[in-house]
Amino acid sequence: MVEDDDPSVDADDPSAIRSIALSPDDAVDAYAYGRENPGEAVLRVTPPFHGRMRARIHVYRVDDTELTGAVHLSPAEIIEDDVVAEYPDLESARADADDDSDADDDPDEATDSEETDRIRERHAEAVEGWQERAREAIVQTVALETDDGSHRVELKTLG
Repeated sequence: MVEDDDPSVDADDPSAIRSIALSPDDAVDAYAYGRENPGEAVLRVTPPFHGRMRARIHVYRVDDTELTGAVHLSPAEIIEDDVVAEYPDLESARADADDDSDADDDPDEATDSEETDRIRERHAEAVEGWQERAREAIVQTVALETDDGSHRVELKTLG
């Protein structure tokens, strides 16, 4: 096991990392951001690397890991697979709204604006429910890719 003060490990070598502390909120928010917005959100760990590190949410359009030496953790790898698969998409909210409107007696009753607002509200509620479940579904370990191959580290949740 690599110690924090091991002089044989380069400060830019992520294999020095034994555990990464992260906020479940950051992991969940990063995943939701990536699904709902342009750009990508990850949990980022920056050098110098040592045994215990902290990952923070990072949003980008151009990957700068080669330049900075940072490690990016995909939120989809941090949240359990079955919970990731349950993320509510907007198309499902639209389909649910279409099913509800088929049951209405008067299809002209709601305006397009009201229907759009209802779909957005339904989707937002579904995402909030998913986020609650996802905060409790953080995996215990994750693999980092290093020059020497895959290196497994523990994840420690904060809060």
